[in-house]
Formats: sequence, C-alpha cells, structure tokens
Amino acid sequence: MASTAMAAVRQTAPRAASALAASVSRRPLSHTTVLPPISNEPVREYPPESEERMELLAACARVRSETVDIPCVINGKEVFTGNTIEQRACSDHQHAVARVHLASPELIQEAIDTSLSVREEWEQLDFEHRAAVFLKAADLLSTKFRNEVLAATMIGQGKNMFQAEIDAAAEAADFYRFGVKYANEIYAEQPAHHAQHVWNRVEYRGLEGFVAGIPPFNFTAIGANLGATPAIMGNVVLWKPSENAALSNYVVFKALREAGLPDGVVNFVPAAGPTFGDKIVSSPDLAAISFTGSTRTFNTLWKGVADNLDKYKTYPRLVGECGGKNFHYVHNTADLDNAVYSTIRSAFEYQGQKCSACSRLYVPESMWPEFRDRMLDCMRDIQVGEPDDFKTFMTAVIDEKAFDKIVSYINYAKESSEMEVLAGGEADKSVGWFVQPTLVQSTNPHSKLMEEEIFGPVITAYVYPDDQWEETLDLVNKTSPYGLTGSIFSADRSVIDTGLKKLRHAAGNIYINAKSTGSVVGQQPFGGARRSGTNDKAGASSYLARFTSMQAAKECLLYLDDWKYDHMK
Repeated sequence: MASTAMAAVRQTAPRAASALAASVSRRPLSHTTVLPPISNEPVREYPPESEERMELLAACARVRSETVDIPCVINGKEVFTGNTIEQRACSDHQHAVARVHLASPELIQEAIDTSLSVREEWEQLDFEHRAAVFLKAADLLSTKFRNEVLAATMIGQGKNMFQAEIDAAAEAADFYRFGVKYANEIYAEQPAHHAQHVWNRVEYRGLEGFVAGIPPFNFTAIGANLGATPAIMGNVVLWKPSENAALSNYVVFKALREAGLPDGVVNFVPAAGPTFGDKIVSSPDLAAISFTGSTRTFNTLWKGVADNLDKYKTYPRLVGECGGKNFHYVHNTADLDNAVYSTIRSAFEYQGQKCSACSRLYVPESMWPEFRDRMLDCMRDIQVGEPDDFKTFMTAVIDEKAFDKIVSYINYAKESSEMEVLAGGEADKSVGWFVQPTLVQSTNPHSKLMEEEIFGPVITAYVYPDDQWEETLDLVNKTSPYGLTGSIFSADRSVIDTGLKKLRHAAGNIYINAKSTGSVVGQQPFGGARRSGTNDKAGASSYLARFTSMQAAKECLLYLDDWKYDHMK
C-alpha cells in the first residue's frame, strides 16, 4: 500500500521526458527547487450578510448538530477502537462535538512499525514531491476545508471567529507553505570550496526513526505544525492530537490525505497522554519529540527519554514549547490608550488561553489611576458569549478542569490581604465553562498570581514608583521561571534600550509598544527559553532544522600520487 501511495505522489507532480526524469531521480535527495511565491495567508473579515459569513455560520451549525466519530488512522486504515472519550463544546458542554477513539499500546506500536516501514521510501522521494503535498494541503485548508476547520475550532475549542481565522485558516496554511520554503533554504546551504580539486557538499537527511508530534488544544495550527511539518524534511510522524482539539486536528489530517500524503508517513494516533508517552519513550526507534503543552508534561517526557537512553538507536531530539507568565511593562512615557488596548487584547483574547497571553502587568503610580479606569471601562464592554456570535470577544474556557483551576486562583485573590479583585471574578459552568475577564491588583510583586501560570482570563497588576522604573525591569526579569513573551511600552528610546538589555533573557519574543501575543509565521518566529521550552522557534527555519541530520561529503577530484607530504620530500 505504501509503495502504491508513493507512486501516486510521484504521478501528481509534472515531469519532463523519461530521460530527464531518470536524470532527476539521481539528484541528491535534498536538492533545492524553484517554488511558487510563498506569502502569508490573507485573513478574511466575514462582513455582515456576506456569503462567506453565511457559509461559516452554516458550518458552525453542523458542528453543533452532530457528533463525529474520530478514529485512529494507521497506514491509511481507520481504526475505531471503541475505547472513547468525548470532546465537548466549551460553551455548551451538554453537546459532544466528537467521539474520539483512543489507541492502545499495541496500536501505537503498530503505528510506529508502519511509520518505519515507509520511512526510507518517503525520505528518498525527491523534495518537490514532498513539497507539493504540503503546498496543496495549505491550499485545501484555505479553500475547501476552511469553513470546516474554522467551525471545528470555534465550537470545539471555544474560539471566536477572528481567533479561529488567524489560527486554523491562516497560520495552519502558513506553517505548511513556509515549512516548504524553509526546507528549500536549508537544502541550499552548502559548504564553501577553499581547496583545489575538492568538491564539498552536504546532504540533509531525515531522522533515523520516527518523530512524535504532541500538540496542545489551544491552536489548531500547532496541531498542523507538530503533527506533520517534520515530514517535509523526509521524516515520519506519529500525530497525537489533544483530546480537546481532536475534531479540528482531524480536519487538518483529512486535508493532508486529500493532498496526496502517502499512507503511513503521518499516522493519526489519538491516545491517553500517559499511554502515548510511555510507549514512545520506550521505543528504540524514537528520533524526536515535538511538544507544546505544560512544563510538567514536558519534564515527564524528558525524564522518560533520559531513563531509556541506553536503548535508543540515536539520541532523540527534544523540541518543547511550554508555559509562560508573560508581562506588559508600562513606562510613564507610554501612550496610555495603546498600552491599555494592547493589554485588553493580550490578556483576554481567547480567554487568556494562549501561551503568550499577558498575565502580569507593571504600571507606574502616576499612570495607574487613569490606566485602571480605562481598563475597567473596556472590560465592561467585553461580550462573553457563544463563539459563533460575531459580537463575542470572549467565549468559554476549554473544559471543567481548566475552569476549576482558574476559579481557584480567583478565589485565592479574593481571600488574600495582598490582592484586590478590581473587575470580574465571576464564573458559571452550568451551561458552558464561562469565566468573566478578571483584573486583580497585587501589592506584592511576588504574590501567587504574579508568579504562577493560570492560563485563563485573569491578569494581575503591580503598581511601581515612577522613579524605580529600572529596578522594576529587574523585578520583571527575576519574578517568573518562564521566558516566553513580554512587552515594553514607552516612547523614550533610552527606556526601550534599557528594557531590551535588562529583559534580554526574560522573553523569547519581545514586543515594543505592541501586545505580547500574535506572532506570525515567517515574521516573528515563536518560542521561549527558561521553563518555557527549548526556544526552537516555530515558524522559522530553525524548527525544520531540528528534524534533519546532516551528512557532509568531501570528494577528491584528483588522486594522490604519494603518501608523503611535500615538506617531507
């Protein structure tokens, strides 16, 4: 089956006469090619009464009216295991949008074996054919599958229209298009030639084994990226979707299959986290893990790899993007409106469920009264409701576990003598998991809500003396164990310069007079260090480089005529 599928991929790309085709097949596997223009997918607006708006709403209605059975897909075969969990609509938890069939350890092993059986043939397929699959998948996601994947993301993961559009339509397509572009650029990097009669070159090989892609619930695009992008470099992947994003991830997987991805190259393996983790780290053929999620889970996977080091055929690559306690630092020279509006968006878009969401805020005393009042005015206007109501800014959080965790932090703040809840603080899970946008003020810059990741619509502010702005930058740098994103708001270039220097390691993505969320593939490569991960930068060529293994070759064009060096003669 795999060979037939590979042959089909070859047939989808135009080739010249048979003699030329034979010549092309002898090129290095990692040759470059001329690609069509690559640019970011345009974001649609869905204006009132437009056809595209009506089509999207119809797609949302379908998701609300049905429960999709999502199988494991191993070597192209759909496997309905009967061991299921339900993905529920965040805003209406009585409705299950999907029934997800979980893989057993035996089925995960079958997926590993299948991947390994097709690995060599997929890796040796000329790059333009691998590229064609992903370019076509991007086009399908932005056209035929656009409404389906958006509706799955909106209803299933609780994103409003705009948040789903920039994620499941635009960014998912961008990851595949720019992934192809970056792969081509990597293949073009060849060594210099400084010696006569020597030809130096580098071959970029796929990893010898399988890649495990483990994405989170909060971005469909991350599922698309972690679950399949390593295959652009000739790798095979086991894609374990989050149970809370299984429906949207499955739509992306269907687009890849329709684009011509051969069976077995990417196996779709929903599974319980511990079951999947234990199985992959114990496999001698594990070549890499690409993970986005909690620091605790990534630590568990890393420890599992360490415990099994002696059995691996090659040292596994570990790529992780974890949590964040992201900051907005406001100086008294900042434009107040811009700082307020940016903070509202960063803290409360997608209910604060972005790794990059602002959750700690530093404002000078002189600005705080007006800043606070503007924040409160904006928060009173925020509509919390259904994701397919286009006036909604916030919807429900992802599930009951997240709801309970967020509420526990709010209750802690209400009971603390160091904190005051200035707005919000209400929550209701009777119909959906709804938490109101919440602003807390803390007199202690090291209080629990200033230091710990909440992953919800809660932001905590600390007010600092204006003349201690530099000391406050040091405080920002040292408060959190994370190092993901942060923003500096100031009109003074010396303040910005000082801030960038003092916060050099506090964030992998730093923003100046802009909110701490919203990185774009090909423009702001995303990732952080410290406890936020390995900073391998999704959306950049460095991410693709993690899934290739270089082989350097030196060819002598003239032969030695003596074993002695000239100075010995």
